[in-house]
Amino acid sequence: MNQLSITTTQNVNINFTAASVGDRMIGQILDNLVKIAYVIVFSYSIDYLGLEKYLDFKDPWSSAAILILLLSPVIIYSLIQESLWEGQTVGKKIMKMKVIKIDGYQASFGDYLIRWLFRNIDVLIGGGVIGLIFIATNKKNQRLGDMAAGTAVISLKNKININHTILQELQDDYVPVYPEVIKLSDNDMRIIKDTFETCLKGKDYVTISKMRKKIIDVTGLKYDSNTDVEFIRTVLKDYNYYTRNM
Repeated sequence: MNQLSITTTQNVNINFTAASVGDRMIGQILDNLVKIAYVIVFSYSIDYLGLEKYLDFKDPWSSAAILILLLSPVIIYSLIQESLWEGQTVGKKIMKMKVIKIDGYQASFGDYLIRWLFRNIDVLIGGGVIGLIFIATNKKNQRLGDMAAGTAVISLKNKININHTILQELQDDYVPVYPEVIKLSDNDMRIIKDTFETCLKGKDYVTISKMRKKIIDVTGLKYDSNTDVEFIRTVLKDYNYYTRNM
């Protein structure tokens, strides 16, 4: 498997293992099985409930529009699942894979939308040959859609869960300060923690100050009188507090 080295906006390198071609193929097959199962259940339900007459329009365009609407869960399957499950589908979950941005942050809906739009080229045209060629010849195992969206699919196998890397010791009577921290993702917090610890070792307080400003801009936290170091430590503890109790 290819190693994927990501440099974050704080110039911190994080290494991931890119999902292999084989794992991505199996994941796609599993997702296709889910789609096929939906179509079978859908077709059986239409026949069992006798709904064919309601779909039999004289205008073929109307019939096609209704059919597309009813099959929309299959059409937008990957877009919806990756958006709701933070870069995973049923197939990716089973194969322990996830879509991330190549800057290390969580991909957005817009990124998933770009990947979905390019599926017509990567997966559908030529039975997926184009996508396989790009993945096999790309150092980051990216298909064309990944390149356009600035994303990559990483393997989570035999890796410590992201949650384990951001744990903070909390006292039983700990009182959180910033509830807005839940706007951040696990990946965001891992990057913040790794960067923070690196900066502390190197006494790079300028970067810590920049991190504080970035966190405030993203989350809308109110600036307080705490030092930059105290602020970051509180953010890390608060995130652990809220995510443990959600």
